[in-house]
Amino acid sequence: MTRKTSSNMVRNISILSGNSHISLALSICNYLSISPSERILCKFSSGESRCEIQDSVRGKDVYIIQSFGVGEDPNYKVNDYLMEVCIMIAACKGGSARRVTAVLPLFPYSRQPDLAFSKAGAPLRGDKGMVVDGEGKAGSGKAEAYTFESVPVTPHPNIARTAGLGSKGLDMADVVGRVTNSNNNTGGVGYRGGTPSGIQTPPLQLITYGTGNNNNNNNNTFPPPPPGQFTTHDYENPSLMLSLHPPKPNYKQWMAQSGSLVADLLTCSGADRILTCDLHEQTYQGFFDIPVDNLHARPFLCKYISQHILPTTNSVTIISPDAGGAKRATAIADVLNLPFALIHKERRHPKFIPGKKSAKATMMLVGEVKGRTCLLIDDLVDTGNTITRAAKLLKREGAERVVAVVTHGVFSGDALERIESSALDKVVVTNTVDQTAHLRRCGKVEVLDVSGVFGEAVRRVHFGESLAGLFEGEGML
Repeated sequence: MTRKTSSNMVRNISILSGNSHISLALSICNYLSISPSERILCKFSSGESRCEIQDSVRGKDVYIIQSFGVGEDPNYKVNDYLMEVCIMIAACKGGSARRVTAVLPLFPYSRQPDLAFSKAGAPLRGDKGMVVDGEGKAGSGKAEAYTFESVPVTPHPNIARTAGLGSKGLDMADVVGRVTNSNNNTGGVGYRGGTPSGIQTPPLQLITYGTGNNNNNNNNTFPPPPPGQFTTHDYENPSLMLSLHPPKPNYKQWMAQSGSLVADLLTCSGADRILTCDLHEQTYQGFFDIPVDNLHARPFLCKYISQHILPTTNSVTIISPDAGGAKRATAIADVLNLPFALIHKERRHPKFIPGKKSAKATMMLVGEVKGRTCLLIDDLVDTGNTITRAAKLLKREGAERVVAVVTHGVFSGDALERIESSALDKVVVTNTVDQTAHLRRCGKVEVLDVSGVFGEAVRRVHFGESLAGLFEGEGML
């Protein structure tokens, strides 16, 4: 994409850059024929971030460019970059900016799931151990009460997202009554304690239910309650419910909702719009209540393949390294009219593998690659385990050449050393993450410049134009 001339220079706009990818911000400013705004962005000796906007942003359309890869400075990590962009957004809003758009080519925390899940993939189960579908029991059309083994991914009709005292259709007293042993006439053990709110819960006390003899001098002995009857303290106490309903062994009991948390941080900082590229999970946009523009690098990847790969060979196959990226890979295969193959990766539980004490990932190729050039298509490479293992499998199946074409090249840890010694012939990435240091460490890395598409996206957002025209018919080719 060609740079705009000075006669088309965008006015009343301010471009600010974080410390993660300054060269990308400069390229975008060069495309728009403007100069970046001055700012001071550094760290105090205590590690706290300092931000000072030195140019006036009053009434301007501000775009803050910050990526979240592994930069050249080892003192800066992803969390530092996240705090920087939040502080810069708040500083611009405090400076009376008309609108603040966060341009985040690689979105942070986009790979972490937002809801608790079970490794075993257990479905929702009703009170009698029957599998419950979206309408309840099969053929019943009436929803059963859910147990504490799992939580619906989305709120079920007439049932709250988190089961509790206020959940419709859920009799907590009945649930507790079924699991207690208070019917034992000779004495039993129950749990009681906590506060009605459940916010500040004292340690659970072990209460012994006696036989009702008033001469018993034990102060901790009480007459057994009627079967199935408990006080509000009992079934509104989260600690009690967890003790009565322990989770399954493989269930992640508490999981931080990182996705919605990052979305809330950016929104509460004052961001009016988010501009990103190739989100790992498309549903991540649902965490925001502000517009999110998710650009994609497919036109650049298709252009590279058509200009540098196809002229050298006629036998090319598009490969998806896992099932999750099949849709992304088939989209490129359809545009270029190339065959497609898939690598199926499965992590089997140790109990299904005799003599194994840990989970083992197995990979299986679905398709024909013998004597062909294989193009591994993925959205992100971090540690490089997936693509290096996939390349090894492809070479073992007879592939002549293996090239990885990836949007975001994070290359954390020893990823570059692993790639250098792997069966991969080349790794093509975009510059959504700063690749300056990576190019010096690995000779197999090649970088595509995407500053043009971000510059054009910024120009279109500023003038209120549609972004769909950027990709109509893969028009970037």
